[in-house]
Amino acid sequence: MVLRAKNHFLFRLQILGFFTAFCLHFAAFAQDVNPLIKKVKAKLDRVNDYVAEGKMKTDVAFIKAPVGDVRILYKRPDKFKLKRGNGIFLLPKGGVFININNIPGNGNYIAIASGESIVDGTKVKVLKLLPAVDNSDVVLTTLYIDEANLLIRKTSTTTKDNGTYEMEMTYGAYAQYGLPDKVIFYFNTKDFKLPKGVTMEFDSNNGETGTDKTQHKKGKIEIVYSSYVINKGVADEEFR
Repeated sequence: MVLRAKNHFLFRLQILGFFTAFCLHFAAFAQDVNPLIKKVKAKLDRVNDYVAEGKMKTDVAFIKAPVGDVRILYKRPDKFKLKRGNGIFLLPKGGVFININNIPGNGNYIAIASGESIVDGTKVKVLKLLPAVDNSDVVLTTLYIDEANLLIRKTSTTTKDNGTYEMEMTYGAYAQYGLPDKVIFYFNTKDFKLPKGVTMEFDSNNGETGTDKTQHKKGKIEIVYSSYVINKGVADEEFR
């Protein structure tokens, strides 16, 4: 009986030791998350402003939209504007759009390490950001960070009112600033709004109504940047 009790006690000690070691390992791993985010943000913060030119392609099954020229302006800390030339573009409700500089957030979040993954052949760290404030529209943001180059390769954001959307970034000539050459933005079509004066041009003869077409389907916006002018100054009037 004494031997059994002793063995049981030793077993409990082993379990407790394993659990403690696991918690300490997890805590140490989790503590590495915020420094990585800070490094990525520091890289992005090298950009005080930019003016970018590019082409935008809207890919939604029930809308015919030509490729359009776009001009995108950014100024720290939070000024962002997209101007279009020919063609149309869609925005998810609430105006959430492609501003990579704001992705790491303002620090009001709890960051959790969630392992590793592969994005477009690149090994990435997966981090989940939970808002630390109650009034945030964002429920969860997942970042896929290329740690070696301090680049955000992919994001997924779930909001309270405006659905879930994803972004995938490809880098090239402007990677040193953390700015992508291409952004692909995915969103649920039921969460989008059309610009004023734009009407839908539906595919014909498939039996779906307009309402049916906007449910449970995914839209895609792709921007390919041709040039950036970085840190040369952008007047506040440009954002009005």
